[in-house]
Parts: sequence; C-alpha cells; structure tokens
Amino acid sequence: MNLESKLPELGTTIFTQMSALAAEHQAINLSQGFPDFDGPAYLKERLAYHVAQGANQYAPMTGTPALRQAIAAKIRQQYGMAVCADNEVTVTAGATEALYAAITALVRPGDEVVCFDPSYDSYAPAVSLAGGKLVRLQLSPPEFRVDWSAFRAALSPRTRLVIINSPHNPSATLWQADDYNQLWQAIADQSIFVLSDEVYEHICFTHEGHYGALTHPNLRERTIAVSSFGKTFHMTGWKVGYAIAPAALSAELRKVHQYLTFSINTPAQLALADMLNAHPEHWQQLPAFYRAKRDRFAEALAASRFTVLPSQGTYFLLVDYSAISELDDVAFAHWLTEHAGVAAIPLSVFCDGPFPHRLVRLCFAKQDDTLDEAGARLCRL
Repeated sequence: MNLESKLPELGTTIFTQMSALAAEHQAINLSQGFPDFDGPAYLKERLAYHVAQGANQYAPMTGTPALRQAIAAKIRQQYGMAVCADNEVTVTAGATEALYAAITALVRPGDEVVCFDPSYDSYAPAVSLAGGKLVRLQLSPPEFRVDWSAFRAALSPRTRLVIINSPHNPSATLWQADDYNQLWQAIADQSIFVLSDEVYEHICFTHEGHYGALTHPNLRERTIAVSSFGKTFHMTGWKVGYAIAPAALSAELRKVHQYLTFSINTPAQLALADMLNAHPEHWQQLPAFYRAKRDRFAEALAASRFTVLPSQGTYFLLVDYSAISELDDVAFAHWLTEHAGVAAIPLSVFCDGPFPHRLVRLCFAKQDDTLDEAGARLCRL
C-alpha cells in the first residue's frame, strides 16, 4: 500500500532532536523549555492524597468543577474579570491540545489563518490538518514588533483566525495594550476570531505585566485564550492546561476536545485546584522568581562574545552569535552542543521563510548551578 502522509514535510521536532543531541554529548540542555527542578511539594502531596482517596476515574469532559472554579477565581484575582466556570473554562491535555482543539473547531477548508513568525511549531500542522492556509508575517529582531500596516494588508475575505502569542516564544517579547487595540481595529468589521497563546502569562518582567487578549473588551467576544499549568507550576510532564472563551466558542472547542482526549487526569486536576486555592502566592511570585534567573544568566554571559537580547517575558533568552561564527543557526546549534557542551534552539525552525539572523534560544528555567556552568562554558568560546 502507498501511504500518503497528511503532513509530508514534517519530521521529528527540533526540541526532540536537540534534547537527544544534548544527551548524546552530555551537554547542558538549554534547548527544550522545561525546568531541571521540581514543582511545589504541596502540589505533589495533594496529588498523592487524591490518588489515595480514590479519585482515579474519568473526570467530567470539561474539567473537574473544583479546578474550573479555581481557574475562574484566579482570573478574577489576576485580571479583575469574571468568567463562567461552567460555560467558559475547559481543562485540556496541556496547552498543545487546547491550541489544536481551537484551530480544529474554528478553521474550515480554504480558510486563512494569520500568525507571526517566529511562531511556535504546533500551529502550522494543526492549521494544515484543518484544511486551512497559514499566512505568516515576519517579525524582525531585536524588537519583534508587529507591522500593523502589513497585517492589515494580509487580511482577506478568507481570513478566519489570527494566532497571537504573548509573552512570545521564542522572542521573549510582550504585546502592549496598543497592540491589542491595533488588532481589534483591523478585524472589527470582519468575522475573524483570535487564538491567544498565553502559556507564559505569569512570567512577565515589565512593570505593566501581562495584558491578555481576554482583557480587551471587544476582543474578548472573539477570543480563545490558552494557558498551561506546566509552565506555572514547573510540572511540564503533567500536561494539564486550559482554554478560556465565551460560551459559544467554548461549546465549539469542547466538541473537538471530547473526541480528542475527552477528559484529563482526575487527581492532577484536583491537586491543581487545591494548589490554586491554598497558595496563590506561587503564581504571583513567578515574575520575581524567573527575573532573578534571567538576570543571573545574563550576567553569566556578560563576559562572553554573545550579544544577549532583552527578555521581557517567558523563561528564554535570545543570544546573537555573530561575533563567534558565520554558520547558519541550525548548524551553529549542533556545533554548540557538540563542541561547547550547551544545547540551544535555532530560531529559523520557528519560521517558514528565510530567517537570516544569527540567533539561538536558551532556556533559563534551570537551577542556579546549571546556569552558572552553562555560562562558564559559553564564555570560553
């Protein structure tokens, strides 16, 4: 039989490739975005408690009431915004499932979806599988700001969805209030929805903090916002996330979700609800926690030949290696892993078109000793 792939251009992700290369060369893995430290002890204790209490069967499809209510309470506390725990909150298998379910629910064959490159690698395959066409707009370093005239020119009668991501992976930049106003002004008169990837919502280093799409009074009615407990509680392996959207959009997302995963790990949901209710200071203190790590790592690189770009949010730093090598970023990332013992992610893999910049992404969600050793190795180059 001739098996015709639906995604013929895709292979193993760069994250898997670089993590495997790091293991092969015993390099410090600053490529894939996960902490090398554990999450809160209380959260682990509550997971064990709920397992022991027998909460080991299917959860409701939309998420346990306890977690949905805790999420709604957090949003009220963080943004001063009321959301309905029953009709507007859906618990998913990590943010990736929420993104896929949202794209599948909204995008029809022939629809156009606008995103901004560099963009996270799960968007494009989901759009392709839904039969849509991805329209990519390039963001340029070091600011990675949106050219709003180019955005308006890219819209067409077939535009169905705009995917935004703030704090932005991989550029570590933030959208400002004016960006959301510009977005609304561009799409107000058209039937265009917004998918807002906000998995790093609690890791913002500016005084203003995170300004989410749902907090914009007009965009809220057209937006599905996605977040991740893996990023918030240093537990990426738990794969629990959620989507917030108006009731009508949530209903469409849930139609996909119920046949994609149906329900999410029950004791983990209950443990997360306990954590949100008992220790809101954890997510409130995340900006200071990661700011200290960002500053420590940036200081460790100060004596290197890398140029460190500003990091306004996420747990990533971009570094320019132009003073070290003329290799393209993919080749340099392999060289860096093999010869310097530090694994990084090349930025061009987040783009479809040419990305002629010498930039790689480094993850600083690591223990201080890890960051210090990585800095020392990079300073030898």
